[in-house]
Amino acid sequence: MKKVFFGFLVMFLFVSCFGSAMAWHDRTHIAVGIAAKFDQSYNLAAPDVAKLKAYHVEDYNHWVNNEEKDEISPELVRGQIQKYNLGIEGEEKGHLYGAIVAAVRAYRDESGAGKFATYHLVYAGHYIGDLSMPLHNIVNSPLDTLPNHYDNDHILENEITNNISKIKLFPMTIKNEEDLIQNIALIARKAKDLGYKLLKERRNMTKEEAYQQISQSASLFKAVLEYVGYSKTP
Repeated sequence: MKKVFFGFLVMFLFVSCFGSAMAWHDRTHIAVGIAAKFDQSYNLAAPDVAKLKAYHVEDYNHWVNNEEKDEISPELVRGQIQKYNLGIEGEEKGHLYGAIVAAVRAYRDESGAGKFATYHLVYAGHYIGDLSMPLHNIVNSPLDTLPNHYDNDHILENEITNNISKIKLFPMTIKNEEDLIQNIALIARKAKDLGYKLLKERRNMTKEEAYQQISQSASLFKAVLEYVGYSKTP
């Protein structure tokens, strides 16, 4: 029995590390919410926890495997929305961009339901954090990206909660879903370009680059909270 369990554990870890990208670590995700002034920022790491029991349902919501030549367009974002939470095995591309839109839609549809509706914003905020992670926007190859993946995910983890002021909030306004889609595509393109630049240069992000990326996520999340009319829970 122990051998069977050990074998399962090894397989799970292999799939977790090589089948999907990791992500900004917990405090980095939480910092996005703090910067955006989200009162449930402490929950923003939870969607990564959800992967433990809902692996195929949740994991594909966190990344997109873009080839360098791929165009990240509003049409691509729209085409991913219906894939949210389907958990289709073999969905090798991922659908992070559509997951953001779908989670925001879910909040707007259920915003009268109290704190449970707010959990949709927790997912949206987490996915928006993933959006600026360069290695979540390029092909996840064990031979190419994984030697640097942990270092990039963790680069701000030990300092970011003491340096929230380094997260800049850029002017960003979302008046409708099309604005949201356009901004998702824009941030994703920048993240993809940086990801392939890091890959070609065989280096990690600098801290300055990481703060720039996180600032884009925090700015978009703040704009989303304003767009949906979110106010702090009593």
